[in-house]
Order: sequence, then C-alpha cells, then structure tokens
Amino acid sequence: MFQDRNLTCVDCNASFVFTASEQEFHAEKGFNNDPKRCQECRAARKASTGGQSRFGGGTREMFDVVCATCGCKTQVPFQPRSDRPVYCRDCFKPAERKTTGSRW
Repeated sequence: MFQDRNLTCVDCNASFVFTASEQEFHAEKGFNNDPKRCQECRAARKASTGGQSRFGGGTREMFDVVCATCGCKTQVPFQPRSDRPVYCRDCFKPAERKTTGSRW
C-alpha cells in the first residue's frame, strides 16, 4: 500500500524520506497533504514560533476582572464588555446550572 517517498523541503530544498509508516499515520489521522518541511526545518519552525501553530495554541492572553457576584479579582481569557457581567469560576458554575437546567 504505502511506499517510502522522497520529498523536497520547501525551506532548505533538502530531500527527505516520507516513510510508509509516516504515510499510514497521516492517513489514520485524516491528513490529506504531504509534509512540506524536513524534520530539521519543522523543528526550527516550531522553535521560532514558540510552539504556536497558525490556529492558535501557546499562551493565552488573560484579562483582569472583578466578579459581578462576589467582587473577587479573577482573570478571564476574553476581553470583557462593559454591558455584560463577568463571573469568577466559583460564581459562574451556579449561574451556568440555572441557565442550562443542569442539576450539577
């Protein structure tokens, strides 16, 4: 089914082998595209971006807020709006139960 294939890295133009086992792994994960970079260039790219992909990841920007219920200081991962209340973790869970009808 799968056979080792030689590919060319888009960054350094070096030839690298896309092994049959790597191809099988890609197929199992549903990846449709072949890798564009050799192992060394992938590692260098990951190191230069701090491990963040173009889809996010890495560290999240957090915003300091005061809980609308208990008044404690906390942080949230979104920019709060002045027209909406923001809750700490402890106060948010009971509010979530009321709106979803969940017993827990």
